[in-house]
Amino acid sequence: MEVVKEQKSKNLWQHAWGTLLSDKFAVTSMAIVTIYFLVAIFSSLGFIAADWTKEIGPSYAPPSADYIFGLDIFGRSVLAKTLKGTEVAMSVGLVTGIISMIIGVTLGGIAGYFGGKIDEVIVWFYTTFNSIPYIMLLVAITFILGKGILAVYLALGLTSWVNLCRLIRGEVIRHKDREYVQAAAAIGGGDFRKLFLHILPNVMHIVIINFSLQFQTAIKSEVILSYLGLGVQGQPSWGTMINDAKLELARGNWWQLAAATLAMFIVVLAFNTLGDALRDALDPKLKGK
Repeated sequence: MEVVKEQKSKNLWQHAWGTLLSDKFAVTSMAIVTIYFLVAIFSSLGFIAADWTKEIGPSYAPPSADYIFGLDIFGRSVLAKTLKGTEVAMSVGLVTGIISMIIGVTLGGIAGYFGGKIDEVIVWFYTTFNSIPYIMLLVAITFILGKGILAVYLALGLTSWVNLCRLIRGEVIRHKDREYVQAAAAIGGGDFRKLFLHILPNVMHIVIINFSLQFQTAIKSEVILSYLGLGVQGQPSWGTMINDAKLELARGNWWQLAAATLAMFIVVLAFNTLGDALRDALDPKLKGK
């Protein structure tokens, strides 16, 4: 039984991967996301954009062959700031996705599997939590935790798990009485073994799809927080760049706004496209919906 289930699961993942690779838009999106991740890694290691604070030319120099994306008020490279902002954006998306995934999968799995009072308490908790307007809750948590990248990680991670929890709960309820779970129980498998080693691996496609969509949502939320002055401090962020650019537009200096907006637009579009492709590949029943 275990061998058959493992082989079937392997075939499903192989089919999904082949479907994904046959989609040109999905492949392009994966390439773009990979490039953004590489930029973020190289930036964190100091290989690129390490000298973003350095003055390299006159204030507000426009885009040119010498200054791609131009310079800001202090004569700093807007391109270097944009690349450094990629490090912030990708780290926020990754850490937020991991935090929300841990909370959502754990609570959703426990609620769906055990049911009864445990399910009622968890459903009550996430329903109450979800009734609070997202942006108000996000700003409130950020005010409590203070400014900085750690506060952004926690604020976004602690407010973005509800949808995944609801989805995992529903999937676990569907799976907990199936034959492979009953077979695991027949050979002496305990509740947590059945839940975490048998059921959750069979609903991981939901987690992967949600993670890809949550990633770009976290990036946009971080930009909003930084724009409001509640996000990252002491290093470039696309949100702070947009905030700085709002006063520059009156002087006709559009390039900092354009650089930050373009960088965010490309990665958000790539994640949205990739999320749709993952949904179609991993859950064909939802294709086109």
